[in-house]
Amino acid sequence: MAGGESRSNVIQARVIATLWRSLAGRRLATLWRLARLVGPLVERLSRRERLVTRTNLAEVYPSRSSAERGRLSRQSLAHSTATMLELGFAWMGDPERVEAAILEVHGRELLDGARAEGRGVIVLAPHFGNWEVLNFWLSGHFPFTAMYEPPKLAPLDSIIRQGRERRGARLVPTNPRGVAALLKALKRSEAVGILPDQEPDWGSGVFAPFFDRPAYTATLLPKLVARTEARVVTGVALRLPGRGFALHFLAADARVYAPDEVTSATGVNASVEAAIALDPAQYQWEYKRFRKTLQEAEAHPDYRRFRLY
Repeated sequence: MAGGESRSNVIQARVIATLWRSLAGRRLATLWRLARLVGPLVERLSRRERLVTRTNLAEVYPSRSSAERGRLSRQSLAHSTATMLELGFAWMGDPERVEAAILEVHGRELLDGARAEGRGVIVLAPHFGNWEVLNFWLSGHFPFTAMYEPPKLAPLDSIIRQGRERRGARLVPTNPRGVAALLKALKRSEAVGILPDQEPDWGSGVFAPFFDRPAYTATLLPKLVARTEARVVTGVALRLPGRGFALHFLAADARVYAPDEVTSATGVNASVEAAIALDPAQYQWEYKRFRKTLQEAEAHPDYRRFRLY
């Protein structure tokens, strides 16, 4: 196959792309009903998603009963399923229709105010609601640059790129060249997007509390702030099930501006927590946010015993 891609990967990518295209024109109410049907199946049949979601919820909400966490787990997987079903809508749907689905925008003045002062804006975009709808809106209203890591299924790369760039977003690689591009965009008083809740590789982060538990957190943000004096906001596209989305831009926790990396990372995690509080069910709890441990970083001989997953 071209580029050494396996036939199975090509077929799998074609099936996924066909699904996205077929769902792109569907009503959001239809996609939500489908998500509510498929979500319980995901929880029942996908052991990995079920266990990781429940483990994370037990860690971050220990005071809630197991029944409450069980309901939240089911709701979360339904929302995660909805996000996957809505990718075609966000990437391939008629732009006017996608724009019309954004029913509310709260906190836009934070972005406009920063640019009026000649400052760039760093948007922390956690895996909450539909972050692709957030990208769609940002790239249509501001000069917008975001880091991009190609998917594991290489044949999907061009489709995803086209979907994310169709409103003018600029995608840059997750390497020093990409960081340099973010710095240049911020110095031009533009907006850039960062995933604040994706666990970085060893050497690119520090441990900072996330719901009072140590989580290995990227240290890119303080480097960008120190060199650009950019304003930091958290941005999410909250799903209004079956109707559309409400964008929320929240002022980041003040600690994100600290030069100390641990303090800044603590502020980043607190900012993500504030976004999750809008509706905990819309956060992607099936991501292994606590995979790395302090014991592993310290080369503790029995570090595997401290792992959650």
